Amino acid sequence: MKIYIVGAGPGDPDLITVKGLNILQTADVILYTDSLVNEELIAKSKPDAEVLKTAGMHLEEIVGIMVDRVKEGKMVARIHTGDPAMYGAIMEQIVLLKKEGIGYEVIPGVSSVFASAAAIGAELTIPDLTQTLILTRAEGRTPVPEFEKLRDLASHHCTIALFLSATLTKKIVKELQEAGWKDDTPVAVIQRATWPDQKIVRTTLVNLDDDMRQNGIRKHAMILAGWALDPTIHDKDEYRSKLYDASFTHGFRKGVKP
Repeated sequence: MKIYIVGAGPGDPDLITVKGLNILQTADVILYTDSLVNEELIAKSKPDAEVLKTAGMHLEEIVGIMVDRVKEGKMVARIHTGDPAMYGAIMEQIVLLKKEGIGYEVIPGVSSVFASAAAIGAELTIPDLTQTLILTRAEGRTPVPEFEKLRDLASHHCTIALFLSATLTKKIVKELQEAGWKDDTPVAVIQRATWPDQKIVRTTLVNLDDDMRQNGIRKHAMILAGWALDPTIHDKDEYRSKLYDASFTHGFRKGVKP
């Protein structure tokens, strides 16, 4: 007996994994976050599947349904937006499932951070510029651990991806500035990445709050910040990977002397 926890991807119904889609199309019972998961994807479930929306349910109610159905011998799929490992709130579900003796299998999905990077054609790790990506969120009603304050993380001056932070742009600007980030640091905001109404805003750190307010973006947005987001970076020659450098030798190719 086990539950399948499936990452549905960022929005585009074609961005679920093949394995995730197979489970969705086979499951007898589907519980999904209707406020975030595309209805077009859920429509791919089999005609006689029991499909339940969970946006209005609390934790115990959701897990109770899953436990009841799997004990009836049914195949149950819990469909999450993006990838379940990132702000998916799956840990507390797993705790209750284990107490009931129910197993689980997590099927990864395309995270909104990578869908957002793809939407703007960005590589988040640029040689000689940044080789680190920090996935985090700004501190709001829900606190962050003491050693994970945004100002401290930003001190590394690498690429930062901010989840769940669209209403906290003043705080983001202040903390990044306190970490020594320049006002002209490139920032890209992608709202509802891969959905038909996707919106992209290119801005700079000092203009982030104003530009988001002018564009009416206060939810469902990924904020990507750092010099890897420079929209003119493709016109520059100083940042090149060694991987395809003709003079660079590796296990599959001998370098060519210039």
